[in-house]
Amino acid sequence: MNDAKSTHPVSTIPGWRLILSDAGRLWASREEPFPSVAFHAGAERTVDADNLEALRAETERQEAIAREAQAGQVIS
Repeated sequence: MNDAKSTHPVSTIPGWRLILSDAGRLWASREEPFPSVAFHAGAERTVDADNLEALRAETERQEAIAREAQAGQVIS
């Protein structure tokens, strides 16, 4: 979004939707649910942070949890 009148944050984290709360807190919700193995390993689909840099770091942490869980998954 490049519309200066927009009140919705621009999605700058691919695969995640960004939300700015009325209180000014940033939230990100993953567009697609994590696979169940990642969910059970602790990957959270929705996270929050005080600023965009921290939100990017937190979404990357969730993606890393998911990658590690999937890499350790035994496929039979």
